[in-house]
Amino acid sequence: MKKAILSVSNKSGIVEFAKSLHSLGYELYSTGGTKQILEEAQVDVKSVTELTQFPEIMDGRVKTLHPAVHGGILADRDKQEHLDQLKEQHIDLIDLVVVNLYPFQKTVENPDVSEDDAIENIDIGGPTMLRAAAKNFKHVTTIVHPSDYNEVISRIKNNQLDEAYRRSLMIKVFEHTTQYDEAIVNFFKDNKETLRYGENPQQSAYFVRTSNAKHTIAGAKQLHCKQLSYNNIKDADAALSLVKKFEEPATIAVKHMNPCGVGIGKSIEFAFQNAFDADNQSIFGGIIALNRAVTAELAQTLHSIFLEVVIAPKFTDEALEILTQKKNIRLLEIDTTIDSREEEFVSVSGGYLVQDKDNYEVSREDMKVATEVQPTEKQWNAMLLGWKVVSAVKSNAVILSNEKQTVGIGAGQMNRVGSAKIALERAIEINENVALVSDGFFPMDDTVELAAKNGIKAIIQPGGSIKDQASIDMANKYGITMVMTGMRHFKH
Repeated sequence: MKKAILSVSNKSGIVEFAKSLHSLGYELYSTGGTKQILEEAQVDVKSVTELTQFPEIMDGRVKTLHPAVHGGILADRDKQEHLDQLKEQHIDLIDLVVVNLYPFQKTVENPDVSEDDAIENIDIGGPTMLRAAAKNFKHVTTIVHPSDYNEVISRIKNNQLDEAYRRSLMIKVFEHTTQYDEAIVNFFKDNKETLRYGENPQQSAYFVRTSNAKHTIAGAKQLHCKQLSYNNIKDADAALSLVKKFEEPATIAVKHMNPCGVGIGKSIEFAFQNAFDADNQSIFGGIIALNRAVTAELAQTLHSIFLEVVIAPKFTDEALEILTQKKNIRLLEIDTTIDSREEEFVSVSGGYLVQDKDNYEVSREDMKVATEVQPTEKQWNAMLLGWKVVSAVKSNAVILSNEKQTVGIGAGQMNRVGSAKIALERAIEINENVALVSDGFFPMDDTVELAAKNGIKAIIQPGGSIKDQASIDMANKYGITMVMTGMRHFKH
């Protein structure tokens, strides 16, 4: 009879899963609260102590740390000597391990949590079983997420619990234990940095690092100058988040959490020049992020401009020698690789909001041309560049872009027409190759008409308004091409 160990902190779905395993011929072993909830549901389950022939001790701190558990999990079934040793020690093979860990992260979210409470929520037996079973994935199935229960049962029923699938579960295990260990490190590490002040001098502030990953602001390597301020950190993060979206050489200039100039080019020098030309006034005193190494040539240009922070994946030695001559420029070396698992947190009174970062994109093939006029290749390039940028601009956002840079940016107005007016008024050029980009749909056709009267010939927007047809008709009236993405990019 196959054996399974079930010991979970998250009890969601465990009763139904256990019943299904039992019906498929698995002998179930469990501990503590998991065993209790299964017994209450009248699931046939045995205590792990029946495997170990040893009682739980030290308030449950020691219960699964035993050769009868780990020998049964770790045995390489392709090695006869392993199987012989199990037989000599009267240890049975364990085929399936279902574990998720003590809620350490949830415990330490409480600002009043004591160190003793945190320590008691450091799981020892759980990670040990998970790592053992994951290491032996060629023979043992390891489940850490309740969302995998149904598929596991289905695969057992259909004899499809193969090595490739067990490997995928193994990866999830090590991701889970890595995040768990990081949470423990971050709690006990001195990760709270007091800042000079917050958004304004009358506000106190500090920076709490929850990660030291090299692709984050928290994990950046600061190469020069004084401590970052509260506003520097927020602006730097906004610039970093946007520059990560570009594969070609790109430069992002940010002022007050909004991009003021974005440029791409065949080299990072050309990309910077395009970003600078997009708004050569607002960039002063701003923050720039680049996705290529800063060269000596580029450093000479940057040296001549007043900038608060420069972010790049690398600075050459020659570039550092030039830039460090300036006393008040912060230089941050950061990996600009995008992480699709990143989340963002926003504090509100009494709590905080959490969401995935808006790193989602729509391919050109999945976009829909809604008008009679089709975009030219230059218009497509302008729209695609602008569509990346608009996700980083405060809503309601309307920007203008060409193939190589932003042309005008209208951010954070209470209506879309207001944002469009600002973008058009500040535009460095308007011609048939400049696209108007909107982060949300047009509730009326007035923005399209305003664009048309200012010479715009290409528009990209999400679509989805009940009055979409009115905007399409207005675009057709003026010979404008309009593309709908089916995805919005609100940034509040």
